[in-house]
Amino acid sequence: MKTLPDNPHLHHLRQQAKELLAGLRDVDPTATLADAQASLAGQYGFRTWPELRAEVDRMRGRADTTDPALAQAIADRFGLGTVAGPMRSLARPDDIGRRWSVSTDRGSWQVRTMDTWWPIVDAQTDTALQLAAAAAGVLLPAPVRSRTGEIIESIGGHRWRAYHQLPAGPPLAPPVSAAVAHSVGGVLAAIHGLELPVDRISPWHAVRLSKVSWADLAAATTATTRTAAAGTWPAALQAAVPNLVDLDSIGRDEPAPEPVLTHNTLGPAQTRLDRDGRLVVLGWEHAGGQPPAWELANALLDWTVDPAGQINVAGVRALVAGYQDRAGRLPALELASFRGALTSLANYVFDQVQAASARDADDPKPEDRRYAERSVRHVLSRLPTRTTLERLLNAVA
Repeated sequence: MKTLPDNPHLHHLRQQAKELLAGLRDVDPTATLADAQASLAGQYGFRTWPELRAEVDRMRGRADTTDPALAQAIADRFGLGTVAGPMRSLARPDDIGRRWSVSTDRGSWQVRTMDTWWPIVDAQTDTALQLAAAAAGVLLPAPVRSRTGEIIESIGGHRWRAYHQLPAGPPLAPPVSAAVAHSVGGVLAAIHGLELPVDRISPWHAVRLSKVSWADLAAATTATTRTAAAGTWPAALQAAVPNLVDLDSIGRDEPAPEPVLTHNTLGPAQTRLDRDGRLVVLGWEHAGGQPPAWELANALLDWTVDPAGQINVAGVRALVAGYQDRAGRLPALELASFRGALTSLANYVFDQVQAASARDADDPKPEDRRYAERSVRHVLSRLPTRTTLERLLNAVA
């Protein structure tokens, strides 16, 4: 589920909807801006565009700020200059920490905590990947080392890293236009073409991290989750069990191809368009190993399928063409190529169910409970099927 920033702007939502409309019109030339707005609202976990607008109005101006002394301590440690205003939060905490924006007399920067980071490769390795990708033409916010040459520094009880801030628009939303899809394919090919070695496939993509079966998880959730707090999502999980079991079986017995060091989470949420319409890639902290065919298949699923399961065939062909134009060849794609994407999805679904199950009607943070419930309802309502994957492969052919 897409996450609103801490200080959302209606202008950015309108921009996202207009960009999304281009992708929807690749699928259906009669699609309207209202269709794009409704699709975007759904991707944020809301039923309608007015509900999403109301949430934006409610959240406006609610970004957190830090102690000015902490902001300056971070700036001093990373050599960012003299802080020129409040350091503001950009989004709610994620699985790594929280992102913040700070301006100094030397420019604009993003810093983020790394308190809950679960590294697949170390920070030195992901930074080397970023620098190599940038040298190959991938546009990204340059990582900043501290004055002592470190990538992560402990300051004020938190672990921090810093980046240059690039002017760019809001995150993209699928299905993207064919032009954007072509750029995505080119970026993937550029990263894979580096052929940087890695010792393993990312565990998040290689294996389900929980041994609990989907049927047992659904039964336990139904038995323990309070109906008043949970709404309808436990029933949705129960209904999704056959599909989740089927998705788990895809590619399970096939040998995995050799991985390369790659971005590993190159989806719409990790990208922006700059003022010239060029793709900006963020979120390199989850860098790790994946076979190129797996990440390409994952990209097709993330970028060219809308929430209703419709496929932007023009986008599929553009993404593949962008990859081939840059690499000169295409990894062989088959149903088993979706194994990494489906394993990652299974781990995400399990985590979202666990997060929602942990919240009840007496939760001291009702906003976190509402977010968890929206998130699990969203992911369960938008699971791909075997048929979706087969249609994607047919579009590539």
